Parts: sequence; structure tokens; C-alpha cells
Amino acid sequence: MGEGIRAMGTVMLCLVVLLLLQQPEVGSAAFHTVGDDLGWTFNVSSWPNGKTFKPGDVLAFNYTPSVHNVVVVDKVGYNWCLVNPIGATVHRSGKDQIKLLKGMNYLICSLPGHCQMGMKLSISAD
Repeated sequence: MGEGIRAMGTVMLCLVVLLLLQQPEVGSAAFHTVGDDLGWTFNVSSWPNGKTFKPGDVLAFNYTPSVHNVVVVDKVGYNWCLVNPIGATVHRSGKDQIKLLKGMNYLICSLPGHCQMGMKLSISAD
């Protein structure tokens, strides 16, 4: 009977180890402040150059809420500075945090003229 309990304990331990190995790495997401000390502002589109981003990383957007906003858009929205009126979330807190998805992520300021003046980001998270 003791060997049966010991064998069951070994099987349970193996199952726990396998479950832990399948869990995503905790704490691996990086936190990036968009625009560094300047924050989310004009001509920030080159800010990602030379940086590496992974899915799950968080972008922090710091700005004056009465002056800017942040909207996640698709490639067309990025290229043409357009916001899809259906389902688009406009972030306006001035301290927004947006988690990157796998692949390309596109973000713009949707206030008139801001995106056209360089308030947009294209970030690859792989």
C-alpha cells in the first residue's frame, strides 16, 4: 500500500511540473514609456526605432488629456490617420497603458491634424 501511495505522489508531482511548464512566463512583459521623457507628443513615430517589443509588453502613454488621446487602429487607420467609428476605443486619461498584441500594433492620436503631424506609432511585437 505504501508503494501505491508513493507512486501516486510521483504521478501527481509530474503532473504539477508539466502544468507549471505550460504556464506563460510570469513577469516577462516589459514596460515602455512612449516618447521617453517627452511623452506622447508630435514626431514620436521614430521612438520605437532600435527597441525590441514582445507580445504582452505594455506601452505607457503620458500626455495632457485635453490636448491628445490614443487610439488603437489597423494598418489602414495608421496609414490614412483614420479611426474606425465602430468599436474603436479612444483612450483619454493622459496615463494610458496599452498591452501589445502579437504582430503589428498601430496607434494614433485622433485629434484633427495630430496623426498627420507624426503622432502615430507602428510597433511590431514578435
